[in-house]
Amino acid sequence: MEKALYIFTKLFFYLLYHPLAWSYDIVSWIVSLGHWWSWIDTTLPYLTGNKVLELGYGPGHLQVSLLARGISTAGLDASRNMARITRNRLRRSGLPNSAAIGYVQFLPFSMETFDQVVATFPTDYIFEQETLEGVYRVLKPGGFLLVLPFAWLTGSRWYVRWIAKLFSVTHQAPSWDDGNMIPFIQAGFSTERILVDLDSSIVLLIKAKKIIDKVQSD
Repeated sequence: MEKALYIFTKLFFYLLYHPLAWSYDIVSWIVSLGHWWSWIDTTLPYLTGNKVLELGYGPGHLQVSLLARGISTAGLDASRNMARITRNRLRRSGLPNSAAIGYVQFLPFSMETFDQVVATFPTDYIFEQETLEGVYRVLKPGGFLLVLPFAWLTGSRWYVRWIAKLFSVTHQAPSWDDGNMIPFIQAGFSTERILVDLDSSIVLLIKAKKIIDKVQSD
């Protein structure tokens, strides 16, 4: 039963991210009980470099926030529907188009281009060797990858506990395992786990800093 629910959830999120992308904001707000965008905003205090790359920008809210702060920003996403939504949002905000279409496993950027790379609520691609090697390549020395893998709802009301349990069963907000850090370490990053305590929720951030002397440490 649990495995079937997990498979259904993966299919649901695929549909939500591609043909049903127009409903992404509404669904995200509902399933997070209104916390979704405050969760995304927890990344902003860490993204202070001159150039930031976002992997999987979705409907583009973080792109807008970064550009509005004067940060040179690029975004890469495989969904053409999300790209269209993001470009429209940037245009309405009077901001330049920063949304490119492509796969994060094949980053089309030069070596040591970005101060930071960020990914919020990514799928399993963020742990893949091709992704992490590409991120390492495009980061400047001392730069870091910031990942927001999931958040936990912590409210005491029955419906909050029910949604929190559903997230756990579907692996949208599982118990944390430090073994998840291994792919980052193997790719040449030092890692730090950051917990951000918000009202009725806790957000997990992974800060993976590029080790400058990777060759020597290998």
